[in-house]
Amino acid sequence: MAVEDLTALERCLGLKAGKYSSRTHGSSQIPVLQPNRGPSLAGLATIASHLVTEAKKDELLGASVEEKAVVQQWLEYRVTHIDRSANKEDVRNILKDLNLYLEDKVYMAGNKITLADILIYYGLHPTIADLSVQEKETYINVSRWFSHIQHYSGVRQHLPSLVFIKNRIYTNIH
Repeated sequence: MAVEDLTALERCLGLKAGKYSSRTHGSSQIPVLQPNRGPSLAGLATIASHLVTEAKKDELLGASVEEKAVVQQWLEYRVTHIDRSANKEDVRNILKDLNLYLEDKVYMAGNKITLADILIYYGLHPTIADLSVQEKETYINVSRWFSHIQHYSGVRQHLPSLVFIKNRIYTNIH
């Protein structure tokens, strides 16, 4: 999944497709990028940060030192939690964590979209797509954030747009 997400990130950033491979580390697959010059780069966060720098969109890495640290923290969360979720209990815990974190935030770090928002969006898309409308309402802050991010130009691309709010039909009309 990480290679597909990196390919989507390249398109989002307006970059040409890179040469990717994967290597196995334990039970997981780690993406590897062979740039035109220099050594190969391994790992989702490392490659994604490199792509942002290559595209000259450093603002996606965070505006301040603190924001940059928060972006890196959430990139690590993507790799260590979201990508390694093995069952419904893991998914529930991730959604609960994110729902609590996003309670008073619009973005994962700072006041505008960052690389953390984009990669967590890509990582959560299959999970959110499988939720019922009622489950999405349970994680209302995640749903609000997800809906917001999917409408950013170039982010969603080939992924289907997910619906979060259904109009309620009331039987007691006055």
